Amino acid sequence: MASGQQARAQAAAITSGRRLSGGEGEAASPAERVGALFGGHRLSPAQRRIARFLTDHLTEAAFLSITELAERVGVSQPSVTRFATSLGFSGYPALREALQPIALSAVAGAPGEGEERHRNELQSAIDAEIENLTSLRRALADPDRIVGIGRELARSVPLTVVGLRISVSLAEYFAYAARRIHPDVRVVTRGGSVAYDGLLQAREAGGTWVLAFAMPRHARETLALVRAARGVGLRVALITDLALGPLAEEADEVFTAGTGSRLVFDSYAAPGVLSAAILQAMADADPERTQTRLEKYEQAAEQHDFFLDD
Repeated sequence: MASGQQARAQAAAITSGRRLSGGEGEAASPAERVGALFGGHRLSPAQRRIARFLTDHLTEAAFLSITELAERVGVSQPSVTRFATSLGFSGYPALREALQPIALSAVAGAPGEGEERHRNELQSAIDAEIENLTSLRRALADPDRIVGIGRELARSVPLTVVGLRISVSLAEYFAYAARRIHPDVRVVTRGGSVAYDGLLQAREAGGTWVLAFAMPRHARETLALVRAARGVGLRVALITDLALGPLAEEADEVFTAGTGSRLVFDSYAAPGVLSAAILQAMADADPERTQTRLEKYEQAAEQHDFFLDD
């Protein structure tokens, strides 16, 4: 339900919670004032569409009725109301009342501001990811925890990797790479009883660890699977964006990496780098096995002509 805060507020209304303002000694621009209204709130994709429309069409949207806004965005009227209340307003009329003076100031502002704003949205999203990577870099100043979990995951045969909903792509990336250096990697990308069966089978086959990915919005079924893994005797290493909360409380080891939340859908530069770091630690934990498996894979790739000659 995730450094250029001005642009993210303009694009999809998710910021890190810091109030937007102009440069030192400067008055806040209309875009920055809108960003301040939306700042610090994690919104659903539908709510992000509303936020983006309000920002992109501020001078018009601030004077639309709830019915007109819902029709223009393509959402229901209750969705607009929930959006307003999620920002702390009593309802849409109160939000509109807050937007109208900002819209009027935008009309009186310098021409071309909107074009400049849109030109920098993607750059600001990248700035946010650079901040996430910088934070991760600081966290990895002492690599001992990464080395330790890499050793544990390398020893777990089989190794189960869990990622549901939006986290599926991270889980599949990790599993795809891990299979090059690990003899038995199993992926769980759906919840329910079949997933529980997979966890039980992994434990009975000698597995000791599960690596789980949990990116926002955090799914209840991920929490259920983490608990199920612990219930059958598996330990859980969790890669997520939050160090606190129900998921972190259930895991044995928690590794955090911020997600990019300045665009309509989150991006995962830092979780991806963190995953690669853990893969490196797994490879280093058993260098002979790693070398043998990589050589066999390269032989198979050459024999079957897997790849283009770039």
